[in-house]
Amino acid sequence: MENTNEQTEYEWIDDAFRVEKTRGGLFESVLKDGTKLLSGLTQQIVIDATRWHLKCQQEGTLDDYARIVNDGTVGGKL
Repeated sequence: MENTNEQTEYEWIDDAFRVEKTRGGLFESVLKDGTKLLSGLTQQIVIDATRWHLKCQQEGTLDDYARIVNDGTVGGKL
C-alpha cells in the first residue's frame, strides 16, 4: 500500500503556481491553495498567461481586459 502522507515535491513558478499536465494532454496552472486557474496547449503558454493573469489581478486591472459579448437573453416574441 502506498504512503498517502508523503508530500509531493512540485516545481513552483514564481513561488505562486505550478503547471501540471492533464490526462487530456493539456497543461493547467494550479495555485498553492489548489485552485486550478488556466489551461492551454503548451506549458510555456500556460506559464505566460498565468503570470499575466496574476499580475493583472494584483494590480486590479483584470476587469479592463474582460467584456460581455452576449447577455444570453432573446429579444422579441418567440
